[in-house]
Order: sequence, then C-alpha cells, then structure tokens
Amino acid sequence: MKDIKITDKVVYIGVDDHDLDLFESQYEVPNGMAYNSYVILDDKIAVMDTADSRVTEQWLENLDAALAGRKPDYLVIQHVEPDHSGSIAALIEKYPEVTLVGNAKTFVLLGQFYPALADFGSKLTVKEGDTLALGSHTLQFTMTPMVHWPEVMMTYEQSEKLFFSADAFGKFGTLDTDEDWACEARRYYFNICGKYGVQVQNVLKKAAALDISMILPLHGTLLKEDLSYYLGLYDTWSRYEPESKGIFIACASIHGNTLKAAERFKEMLEAKGAEKVSLSDLTRDDLAEAVEDAFRYDRMVLMASSYDAGVFPVMEDFLCHLKAKTYQKRRVAVIENGSWAPSAGRVMKSYLEQMKNIELVGETVTIKSTLTPETEQKLEALADELVK
Repeated sequence: MKDIKITDKVVYIGVDDHDLDLFESQYEVPNGMAYNSYVILDDKIAVMDTADSRVTEQWLENLDAALAGRKPDYLVIQHVEPDHSGSIAALIEKYPEVTLVGNAKTFVLLGQFYPALADFGSKLTVKEGDTLALGSHTLQFTMTPMVHWPEVMMTYEQSEKLFFSADAFGKFGTLDTDEDWACEARRYYFNICGKYGVQVQNVLKKAAALDISMILPLHGTLLKEDLSYYLGLYDTWSRYEPESKGIFIACASIHGNTLKAAERFKEMLEAKGAEKVSLSDLTRDDLAEAVEDAFRYDRMVLMASSYDAGVFPVMEDFLCHLKAKTYQKRRVAVIENGSWAPSAGRVMKSYLEQMKNIELVGETVTIKSTLTPETEQKLEALADELVK
C-alpha cells in the first residue's frame, strides 16, 4: 500500500492497477489506472467507495491495515459503476454489520449489478443536503446525477473541508505515474463525461458554495493545491469553450496520399502563423486523444478519403464520438479525397450539421487521388481563412 497522506483521520486505501490496458474496454491506459478509495476514522468509521474486482484482494488488505482491528460502520457508495463497486460484496462478506449509504437510485442499480445484494438489510438512503455524523467529522451529501451516471452523488466532509468528487476531476493513469495532470484529465473528461456539460456546470455551482481544501476523486491525482486551476479547466471544458488557440487536423487516409496532404497543410498553417497545429492519423493514433484535441482547440480540419460512396470508416467513427460527446462552438474546415466520385466531404458535413454552433470555414477542398499544384493553391487559400 502506498503511503499517501490525506489527513490524520482520513486514510487513502486505493489501488494502482498497472496491468489494465483498456479502461472501460475502450480507452488506452498505458500507465494503468488508479481506483481511489478512502476511510474516515472517527467514532464511527466510513469507507468511501470500494474498488474494481480486479484488485479486491489488495484493496481489502489496504482497508484492514487502515482499520487496525476496528470495523467499518458505513460504506458510502457514491457511484455504482463496477470499477468502484466491484469489491462491495467482499466487504460485506468480511464485515456483514456494515451499513450501506446511498441514494434511492444507488440501491436500484446496485441490485441490478449484484442481485445478491438487493435484499441486504442495513441500508441508509440519503438525499440532497442530508448529513451523516461520524463524530468530529460530518458528511454532507449532494446529488450529482449524470456526472456521469444517474445515481452519482458526491460528499463534502465539513470539518476538514474535503470534497469526495466521485468520477469528476479524475484522470487516466496511476498515482505513482509522473505525468501532466491536464493532459490525461482532459482525455478522461471529454471521453467519459464530455456529453454532460450541463450537469458538470451544476456540480461546479454547488462546489462554489463550499469551502474546499482538497478534492478527492475516484480516479487519479488527489488535488490539494491551486484548486482554482482544476475548477477553472472544468468550467471551460463543461461550457464546451476552446481551451487553447490552435488547429487540430483529423486525418483518415487509406493509402497515404491524404495523410501526405495533411502534413503539407500542417506546414502551410504553421508558416502562416497558426498558434498551434496538431495532426492525428486516425488510422493509427488513439481515438480518445483525437477527441481530446478536437475539444482542446478552437479550430478543426477534417481530412478524409472517400470510401464506398461515403467516408473512410475511421473518420465516421471519430465523428460519431464527437457527436456523442456534444462537440460544438468550433470553426471547422473540410478537405476530401476521391479518385472518381468524391463523397467524403458530403458525409463529414452531414455530421457537422448535427452539431451546435459549428462554423464551416471556406469551401470544401477536393483532392483527386494526389496533390497537384492547383489543389495546393486551394489549400493555401483555405489555410489563410483558418489563421484569420
């Protein structure tokens, strides 16, 4: 168990999973994933969430070490997703007198995932604003539905001003990984919570009314300093505003000619003074990172080959993800490649038409198989429009 200091009475008992390769079976996590869990030691003892069943044995060892012979009185279930509830049955088996704390929706979903727990006797159902006194510590519950599941709630500990934020403010990676918080938190936010900007804004309004000394999420870094930085990024992200000035080029190339054109277009944009130009090869690069960059910058360029009278599938997949995550408020240019019947541009624009506040920049540029001097001139003109 890693030695992570929270406070004298609040102990970290989470587990780093270094063997996980795909979080939620879709997001690459080269540095693994942290399942955060906490214990509040007072006259009454409260465990704040459990951990994925992949790490139950280690999690129980961490819990027992923190308890030092005592027994938990409460298990607060902020989120029923299996990566946090996967060890509840093991906890109950070892400590059958524990009381489960959750809201009405918590217990509905808990019974669906774990039918054997549906009739577990000792439950405390809480609602918005309810409190639970442990002794010198008092838990105050706030309902935060759809951040990012309907049963999610967060908990504020009043005496030490700790905000247990469920999945909000989480990130990919383990706690013992030295990496930039914003990079992996941004990728995590837009792919996990990106659809629910309105709900995240509601959470931020509730958080603004609290005096918070530390944010304790269920994944990733425990946030102890400069909280305004993290809250500010979440405010920007959840309002779907660009975080940085820059241009993201998303490229879907079959035989490499569209990719060569994308690389040439990137050079043009940089030569014309674009603040930042990021290029992703959708056939090779991590899709979650492409989604992240699409939201990070204020402009995007879609470049794709035509395919079966439509668009190359990796581009369509990317656009489906953007639509699902409520992509909006951006300037977007479209470049297609088609050797005999170009169709990619039409399909890409049909997706953009389903998104809010998208401004199309310039005319669609069509490449016929490979770049020509004439097509390069059109790209130059489009680049001029993008860097205005």
